[in-house]
Amino acid sequence: MAIEKQKLILISGVVLGIAASVMTKMYLDQQQQAAQEKARRVIANMQADQAAVLISKQDIPEGAVIEAGMLETAIVPNQFIQPQAVTSLDRIADMVTVAPISKGEQITLSKLAASRRGGGGALSGVTPSGKRAITIVVDNIASLSGMIRPGDYVDVLAMIQIPMQGAEGQIIEQMTVVPLFQNILVLAVGSNTGGMLEGASRYAEKDTSGGNSLITLALRPQEANLIAFIQEQGKIRLVMRSPADAKVEAIPPANWDTFFQYIMPLKSNGADVDTVEYVDTVEYVEVLRGLNKEKVPLSK
Repeated sequence: MAIEKQKLILISGVVLGIAASVMTKMYLDQQQQAAQEKARRVIANMQADQAAVLISKQDIPEGAVIEAGMLETAIVPNQFIQPQAVTSLDRIADMVTVAPISKGEQITLSKLAASRRGGGGALSGVTPSGKRAITIVVDNIASLSGMIRPGDYVDVLAMIQIPMQGAEGQIIEQMTVVPLFQNILVLAVGSNTGGMLEGASRYAEKDTSGGNSLITLALRPQEANLIAFIQEQGKIRLVMRSPADAKVEAIPPANWDTFFQYIMPLKSNGADVDTVEYVDTVEYVEVLRGLNKEKVPLSK
């Protein structure tokens, strides 16, 4: 009897020890998870308050051609980022400095100009390797009322009629705005190549020459073919980009469907506009196009 009692006490002790070990491990795991979550929040807050910019690894004299080996990336708090600071090497490759840049200094567009590229003042001299210079015809509205200048970067939109099947099965043409290309370099406005050939910073002074209907862009060969085709089928619009923004985004085409979905959202999961969802309904709006009547769904 005494032996069985000792065994029972021993087993109870082992069970309690195991339970204590399990509970201790669970507590430590919870503490570790809490510490990791806190560290993630701290890192997320730090990342939200800072950004990566290009800085100089060496002293760069005036007139030097920018090369990748001269630069490196640094994480800088947002309040210390200089105006027109560069974040992408692709944007400034082969550009020339118009003022000295010290070691550790942020690279800004105000100290850079496009290289002559040995072109002897010709448009071919500023056309990037692998690209084609193609001139498109736009009106003053499409060319931003004369405010666009050589050396700027733009997005290209196409306004074309796309054949679609109507509500009654007939083939109709619907006006659609299609985002063609993004982050495209403007080589010339009319015959003006601006700072692209003069060796001065294209961001130093405003161009007061007024609007011009001829805009020359730097496009890849296939892109040049596509934009030439679009010019014969519809209209082209240009959208100005920030000098420091080289991001390419996925943008859906705009037509009657996307228009009504944007201005008449039928359901939202909260105050955040980016989380709007659309309810699948069979509601339509009738649109008159000349003598033809078309039923356009409000949402899908």
